[in-house]
Amino acid sequence: MSYIASVLNFVKDRNPGEPEFHQAVSEVLLTLEPAIKANPIYEKYSILERMVEPERIIIFRVPWMDDQGKIHVQRAYRVQYNSAIGPYKGGIRFHPNVNLSVLKFLGFEQTFKNSLTTLPMGGGKGGADFDPRGKSEAEVMRFCQSFMAELYRHIGPNTDVPAGDIGVGAREVGYMYGYYKKLVNDFTGVFTGKGLSFGGSLIRPEATGFGVTYFAQEMLRKKGEEIAGKKFAISGFGNVAWGLAQKINDLGGKLIAISGPDGFVLDEDGISGEKVDYMVELRNSGNDRVEDYVKKFSSAKFFAGRRPWEVPVDVAIPSATQNELDVADAKNLVKNGCKMVVEAANMPCTPEALEVFRDAKILFAPGKAANAGGVATSGLEMTQNSMRYNWSREEVDEKLQSIMKGIHDSAYEASEANGAPGDYVLGANIAGFTKVAEAMLAQGLI
Repeated sequence: MSYIASVLNFVKDRNPGEPEFHQAVSEVLLTLEPAIKANPIYEKYSILERMVEPERIIIFRVPWMDDQGKIHVQRAYRVQYNSAIGPYKGGIRFHPNVNLSVLKFLGFEQTFKNSLTTLPMGGGKGGADFDPRGKSEAEVMRFCQSFMAELYRHIGPNTDVPAGDIGVGAREVGYMYGYYKKLVNDFTGVFTGKGLSFGGSLIRPEATGFGVTYFAQEMLRKKGEEIAGKKFAISGFGNVAWGLAQKINDLGGKLIAISGPDGFVLDEDGISGEKVDYMVELRNSGNDRVEDYVKKFSSAKFFAGRRPWEVPVDVAIPSATQNELDVADAKNLVKNGCKMVVEAANMPCTPEALEVFRDAKILFAPGKAANAGGVATSGLEMTQNSMRYNWSREEVDEKLQSIMKGIHDSAYEASEANGAPGDYVLGANIAGFTKVAEAMLAQGLI
């Protein structure tokens, strides 16, 4: 049995009932064979066995009281996955489907994503099975404060720097950061995604969407093409979708389809200008029903309960959640002439869907490379906090573009060096893995 196969069996035996985690580990390890063969020292020092095991997992209860005086108890986690190249860095997610398998998968992915940015950040992820939807401001604040009453002892600007994620936006980050500051009596950059008035960075809310678009632009340019004139479909209705919509239009592309939990909207005239502004208005109001977009703009059509992958487009960008794009969706995209799929969420394409894209020779960008713009800008926020200084919007955007170009180039060069030019999955995995592995080797058996 090969080294990689034995480690995969080890992971599945040691972590039963964690399908998302198994999927993430398999996706990475099955592409690492060229790097493992070229560097037998990785097997000698059990790098893979050490890398698939989180350094630390904290599990705790979060009791909170609703507005009617009823007490609820949620389960919360912080997975501090790997600190070989810097303090743990990764978001906090509040959603009913949060469990240990999901957070281990996200923390594992985050380790390599952060490595690709070249910034000194390790990998981590956390969250709770709390649903902020339908809760009052007071209920959300009480939950965030109770959550931080335990987590505060495990984080710090040089230890673990959380950020937002699904269900955790500027409001939740503000409540958690405020309570952290009260508990430790220290104004430090322990959170990213903060408000601009207390240490946040310009363009952080849009950064993931901007970064995905910059990555797509570099992929197209490698083929002698541009975003201008291309038609796009995206899923999701949050910050990522907002950033994508804005930057696609800035670069001359045409966004024609966007989805939410209730279905998708097709607007052949293009979703731009005041339409994007209205999308942001809906999102900020807590309303994620895309059907309301059609009520506002008569040029659009709404398709209840369906996904935008049935629409003929040049570029598809899944940006909602893991495993949202399946084999049937992939076949629809191929049939309709899609040229490129770029993951803006974390592992939104199932492994079977990815095989469909590979067989059809469609350009494909994995999330760990393409959606690294969010955490890259979080890294820039950490730098600004350390400097007690704020860069302008243009400066942050310029640095983000440079980072995303660097990620693209390192992934492409790694794919070329390992005999698979243009395979961004293999390239991103090997490039991200190699930096972490070399750091682990250099620091000894810890």
